[in-house]
Amino acid sequence: MSAPTSQPRVAPVGPVRIRVESLTKRHEGRTVLDAVSLEVRAGEVLGIVGPGGHGKSVLLKHLPGLLIPDGGRVLLDDKDLATLSAFELARAREGIGYLFQNYALFDFMTVADNLAFPLRQERRHTPADIEKKVRAALDAVGLARAYTQFPRELSGGMKKRVGLARATITRPSLALYDDPSAGLDPVTSSRIFALIADMHASMADQAQAAASVVVSHDIDRMRAVVDRWIVLEHGRVVFSGDHAALAHALAHAPTPLLASFFADAPLPVAPRDAR
Repeated sequence: MSAPTSQPRVAPVGPVRIRVESLTKRHEGRTVLDAVSLEVRAGEVLGIVGPGGHGKSVLLKHLPGLLIPDGGRVLLDDKDLATLSAFELARAREGIGYLFQNYALFDFMTVADNLAFPLRQERRHTPADIEKKVRAALDAVGLARAYTQFPRELSGGMKKRVGLARATITRPSLALYDDPSAGLDPVTSSRIFALIADMHASMADQAQAAASVVVSHDIDRMRAVVDRWIVLEHGRVVFSGDHAALAHALAHAPTPLLASFFADAPLPVAPRDAR
Protein backbone atom coordinates (compact mmCIF):
# COMPACT_ATOMS: atom_id res chain seq x y z
CA MET A 1 0.00 0.00 0.00
CA SER A 2 1.33 3.42 -0.94
CA ALA A 3 -0.07 6.52 0.72
CA PRO A 4 -0.41 9.84 -1.06
CA THR A 5 2.57 12.11 -0.57
CA SER A 6 1.54 15.19 -2.56
CA GLN A 7 0.62 18.49 -0.95
CA PRO A 8 -3.16 18.96 -0.54
CA ARG A 9 -5.03 21.95 -1.88
CA VAL A 10 -6.40 24.49 0.56
CA ALA A 11 -10.16 24.24 0.93
CA PRO A 12 -12.14 27.50 1.00
CA VAL A 13 -13.18 28.61 4.47
CA GLY A 14 -16.55 30.27 4.88
CA PRO A 15 -19.21 30.53 7.56
CA VAL A 16 -20.82 27.35 8.85
CA ARG A 17 -24.02 26.63 6.92
CA ILE A 18 -24.91 23.31 8.54
CA ARG A 19 -23.94 22.09 11.98
CA VAL A 20 -24.86 18.53 12.95
CA GLU A 21 -24.58 17.85 16.67
CA SER A 22 -24.66 14.30 18.08
CA LEU A 23 -27.24 13.22 15.51
CA THR A 24 -28.80 9.86 16.31
CA LYS A 25 -31.36 8.00 14.21
CA ARG A 26 -32.93 4.61 14.90
CA HIS A 27 -35.02 2.39 12.66
CA GLU A 28 -36.81 -0.76 13.79
CA GLY A 29 -34.60 -1.05 16.84
CA ARG A 30 -31.36 -0.54 14.92
CA THR A 31 -29.16 2.52 15.35
CA VAL A 32 -28.60 3.90 11.85
CA LEU A 33 -26.75 7.06 12.92
CA ASP A 34 -24.83 7.11 16.19
CA ALA A 35 -23.96 10.54 17.63
CA VAL A 36 -22.83 11.99 14.29
CA SER A 37 -21.35 15.49 14.41
CA LEU A 38 -20.07 17.52 11.46
CA GLU A 39 -20.04 20.96 9.85
CA VAL A 40 -20.58 22.12 6.29
CA ARG A 41 -19.08 25.50 5.40
CA ALA A 42 -19.94 27.92 2.64
CA GLY A 43 -17.72 27.48 -0.41
CA GLU A 44 -16.71 23.87 0.22
CA VAL A 45 -17.67 20.52 -1.25
CA LEU A 46 -17.99 17.90 1.47
CA GLY A 47 -17.80 14.25 0.44
CA ILE A 48 -19.52 11.60 2.56
CA VAL A 49 -18.37 8.03 1.93
CA GLY A 50 -18.56 4.64 3.58
CA PRO A 51 -19.86 1.12 3.05
CA GLY A 52 -23.37 0.63 1.71
CA GLY A 53 -26.11 0.65 4.32
CA HIS A 54 -24.05 2.48 6.94
CA GLY A 55 -26.15 5.66 7.10
CA LYS A 56 -24.88 8.01 4.39
CA SER A 57 -28.20 8.68 2.65
CA VAL A 58 -30.03 8.82 5.97
CA LEU A 59 -27.58 11.46 7.15
CA LEU A 60 -28.04 13.47 3.96
CA LYS A 61 -31.83 13.43 4.35
CA HIS A 62 -31.49 15.04 7.77
CA LEU A 63 -29.64 18.06 6.40
CA PRO A 64 -32.73 19.67 4.78
CA GLY A 65 -35.06 18.35 7.46
CA LEU A 66 -36.54 15.49 5.43
CA LEU A 67 -36.01 13.28 8.49
CA ILE A 68 -36.29 14.21 12.16
CA PRO A 69 -33.50 13.12 14.53
CA ASP A 70 -34.21 10.75 17.39
CA GLY A 71 -31.38 12.47 19.23
CA GLY A 72 -29.13 15.47 18.68
CA ARG A 73 -29.96 18.23 16.24
CA VAL A 74 -29.31 19.71 12.81
CA LEU A 75 -28.83 23.46 12.52
CA LEU A 76 -29.14 25.29 9.22
CA ASP A 77 -27.73 28.80 9.49
CA ASP A 78 -27.91 28.40 13.29
CA LYS A 79 -31.60 27.40 13.22
CA ASP A 80 -32.58 24.03 14.67
CA LEU A 81 -34.63 22.43 11.89
CA ALA A 82 -36.66 20.31 14.32
CA THR A 83 -38.01 23.45 16.02
CA LEU A 84 -39.17 25.24 12.86
CA SER A 85 -42.80 25.50 11.88
CA ALA A 86 -43.91 23.98 8.58
CA PHE A 87 -43.84 27.45 7.01
CA GLU A 88 -40.38 28.26 8.40
CA LEU A 89 -39.01 24.92 7.23
CA ALA A 90 -40.42 25.47 3.74
CA ARG A 91 -38.75 28.88 3.62
CA ALA A 92 -35.44 27.40 4.77
CA ARG A 93 -35.61 24.77 2.02
CA GLU A 94 -35.97 27.40 -0.67
CA GLY A 95 -32.19 27.78 -0.62
CA ILE A 96 -31.53 24.04 -0.89
CA GLY A 97 -31.17 21.89 -3.99
CA TYR A 98 -31.44 18.10 -3.65
CA LEU A 99 -30.50 15.45 -6.20
CA PHE A 100 -32.29 12.27 -5.16
CA GLN A 101 -30.73 8.88 -5.73
CA ASN A 102 -33.82 7.63 -7.56
CA TYR A 103 -34.25 10.84 -9.62
CA ALA A 104 -37.63 11.76 -7.98
CA LEU A 105 -38.84 13.25 -11.25
CA PHE A 106 -42.57 13.72 -11.82
CA ASP A 107 -43.50 11.09 -14.42
CA PHE A 108 -46.61 12.98 -15.54
CA MET A 109 -44.62 16.15 -16.30
CA THR A 110 -42.37 16.91 -19.21
CA VAL A 111 -38.70 17.51 -18.55
CA ALA A 112 -39.33 21.24 -18.95
CA ASP A 113 -42.13 21.21 -16.39
CA ASN A 114 -40.01 19.19 -13.95
CA LEU A 115 -37.34 21.89 -14.08
CA ALA A 116 -39.90 24.69 -13.97
CA PHE A 117 -41.57 23.29 -10.85
CA PRO A 118 -39.18 24.74 -8.21
CA LEU A 119 -39.14 28.08 -10.04
CA ARG A 120 -42.94 28.24 -10.02
CA GLN A 121 -42.94 27.39 -6.33
CA GLU A 122 -40.93 30.54 -5.68
CA ARG A 123 -43.77 32.63 -7.21
CA ARG A 124 -41.44 35.40 -8.35
CA HIS A 125 -40.63 34.49 -11.96
CA THR A 126 -42.51 35.37 -15.12
CA PRO A 127 -43.36 32.56 -17.56
CA ALA A 128 -40.80 33.99 -19.98
CA ASP A 129 -38.11 33.99 -17.28
CA ILE A 130 -38.95 30.42 -16.32
CA GLU A 131 -38.67 29.21 -19.91
CA LYS A 132 -35.35 30.99 -20.32
CA LYS A 133 -33.94 29.47 -17.12
CA VAL A 134 -35.21 25.98 -17.99
CA ARG A 135 -33.67 26.07 -21.46
CA ALA A 136 -30.37 27.37 -20.06
CA ALA A 137 -30.31 24.65 -17.38
CA LEU A 138 -30.97 21.89 -19.91
CA ASP A 139 -28.33 23.27 -22.23
CA ALA A 140 -25.82 23.26 -19.35
CA VAL A 141 -26.30 19.51 -18.87
CA GLY A 142 -26.39 18.73 -22.59
CA LEU A 143 -30.10 17.96 -22.79
CA ALA A 144 -31.55 20.85 -24.78
CA ARG A 145 -33.42 18.40 -27.01
CA ALA A 146 -35.18 16.78 -24.05
CA TYR A 147 -37.30 19.86 -23.34
CA THR A 148 -40.62 18.27 -24.35
CA GLN A 149 -39.81 14.68 -23.43
CA PHE A 150 -41.16 12.77 -20.43
CA PRO A 151 -38.94 11.04 -17.87
CA ARG A 152 -40.04 7.60 -19.09
CA GLU A 153 -38.43 8.40 -22.44
CA LEU A 154 -35.00 9.07 -20.91
CA SER A 155 -32.09 6.82 -20.01
CA GLY A 156 -30.81 6.59 -16.45
CA GLY A 157 -27.95 8.95 -17.19
CA MET A 158 -30.28 11.47 -18.79
CA LYS A 159 -32.59 11.34 -15.78
CA LYS A 160 -29.62 12.02 -13.51
CA ARG A 161 -28.71 15.06 -15.56
CA VAL A 162 -32.30 16.30 -15.49
CA GLY A 163 -32.33 15.81 -11.72
CA LEU A 164 -29.05 17.69 -11.44
CA ALA A 165 -30.42 20.56 -13.51
CA ARG A 166 -33.57 20.71 -11.39
CA ALA A 167 -31.59 20.59 -8.14
CA THR A 168 -29.53 23.62 -9.14
CA ILE A 169 -31.89 25.67 -11.31
CA THR A 170 -32.72 28.04 -8.45
CA ARG A 171 -28.98 28.53 -7.81
CA PRO A 172 -29.26 27.21 -4.25
CA SER A 173 -26.77 28.19 -1.59
CA LEU A 174 -26.75 24.57 -0.43
CA ALA A 175 -26.69 21.64 -2.89
CA LEU A 176 -27.08 18.03 -1.74
CA TYR A 177 -26.30 15.09 -4.04
CA ASP A 178 -27.28 11.53 -3.10
CA ASP A 179 -25.17 8.96 -4.99
CA PRO A 180 -25.21 10.92 -8.27
CA SER A 181 -23.41 8.23 -10.30
CA ALA A 182 -25.24 5.16 -8.98
CA GLY A 183 -25.98 2.69 -11.76
CA LEU A 184 -24.31 4.75 -14.47
CA ASP A 185 -21.53 3.78 -16.87
CA PRO A 186 -18.03 5.25 -16.30
CA VAL A 187 -18.31 7.87 -19.05
CA THR A 188 -21.66 9.15 -17.81
CA SER A 189 -20.45 9.05 -14.20
CA SER A 190 -17.47 11.24 -15.08
CA ARG A 191 -19.77 13.67 -16.83
CA ILE A 192 -22.09 13.88 -13.81
CA PHE A 193 -19.23 14.71 -11.45
CA ALA A 194 -17.84 17.26 -13.90
CA LEU A 195 -21.27 18.88 -13.96
CA ILE A 196 -21.38 18.95 -10.15
CA ALA A 197 -17.99 20.68 -10.08
CA ASP A 198 -19.13 23.15 -12.74
CA MET A 199 -22.39 23.87 -10.92
CA HIS A 200 -20.55 24.50 -7.65
CA ALA A 201 -18.03 26.79 -9.34
CA SER A 202 -20.77 28.71 -11.12
CA MET A 203 -22.39 29.58 -7.78
CA ALA A 204 -19.18 30.76 -6.15
CA ASP A 205 -19.87 34.40 -7.02
CA GLN A 206 -23.19 34.55 -5.18
CA ALA A 207 -23.64 36.79 -2.15
CA GLN A 208 -22.93 33.67 -0.12
CA ALA A 209 -20.79 31.03 -1.80
CA ALA A 210 -22.59 27.73 -2.24
CA ALA A 211 -21.91 24.72 -0.07
CA SER A 212 -22.24 21.25 -1.57
CA VAL A 213 -22.49 17.79 -0.02
CA VAL A 214 -21.93 14.67 -2.12
CA VAL A 215 -22.75 11.15 -0.95
CA SER A 216 -21.21 8.50 -3.17
CA HIS A 217 -19.22 5.28 -3.44
CA ASP A 218 -17.40 6.66 -6.48
CA ILE A 219 -14.17 7.63 -4.74
CA ASP A 220 -12.10 8.07 -7.90
CA ARG A 221 -14.42 10.73 -9.31
CA MET A 222 -15.05 12.37 -5.95
CA ARG A 223 -11.33 13.03 -5.48
CA ALA A 224 -11.32 15.81 -8.06
CA VAL A 225 -14.46 17.44 -6.66
CA VAL A 226 -14.46 17.38 -2.85
CA ASP A 227 -12.47 19.53 -0.44
CA ARG A 228 -13.11 17.56 2.72
CA TRP A 229 -14.18 14.04 3.64
CA ILE A 230 -16.50 12.39 6.15
CA VAL A 231 -16.24 8.61 6.42
CA LEU A 232 -19.12 6.72 8.03
CA GLU A 233 -18.96 3.18 9.36
CA HIS A 234 -21.87 1.59 11.24
CA GLY A 235 -23.47 5.00 11.51
CA ARG A 236 -20.46 6.63 13.17
CA VAL A 237 -17.95 9.16 11.86
CA VAL A 238 -14.63 7.30 11.73
CA PHE A 239 -12.75 9.98 9.80
CA SER A 240 -13.23 13.69 9.20
CA GLY A 241 -10.72 15.90 7.45
CA ASP A 242 -9.33 17.43 4.30
CA HIS A 243 -6.94 15.86 1.80
CA ALA A 244 -3.91 16.61 3.97
CA ALA A 245 -5.46 14.91 7.00
CA LEU A 246 -6.48 11.95 4.86
CA ALA A 247 -3.00 11.60 3.39
CA HIS A 248 -1.53 11.69 6.92
CA ALA A 249 -3.97 9.03 8.14
CA LEU A 250 -3.18 6.77 5.20
CA ALA A 251 0.56 7.20 5.69
CA HIS A 252 0.67 6.72 9.46
CA ALA A 253 -2.41 4.97 10.82
CA PRO A 254 -4.65 3.62 8.06
CA THR A 255 -7.66 1.66 9.23
CA PRO A 256 -8.80 -1.21 6.98
CA LEU A 257 -11.78 0.87 5.89
CA LEU A 258 -9.72 3.94 4.94
CA ALA A 259 -7.19 1.78 3.14
CA SER A 260 -9.88 0.00 1.15
CA PHE A 261 -11.45 3.28 0.04
CA PHE A 262 -8.49 5.58 -0.54
CA ALA A 263 -5.10 3.90 -0.64
CA ASP A 264 -4.94 2.84 -4.29
CA ALA A 265 -4.60 6.25 -5.93
CA PRO A 266 -3.14 9.68 -5.10
CA LEU A 267 -5.26 12.53 -3.87
CA PRO A 268 -5.60 15.64 -6.06
CA VAL A 269 -3.38 18.63 -5.43
CA ALA A 270 -4.72 21.32 -7.75
CA PRO A 271 -6.60 24.22 -6.16
CA ARG A 272 -10.26 24.57 -7.05
CA ASP A 273 -9.52 27.39 -9.50
CA ALA A 274 -7.35 25.03 -11.52
CA ARG A 275 -9.90 22.28 -11.76
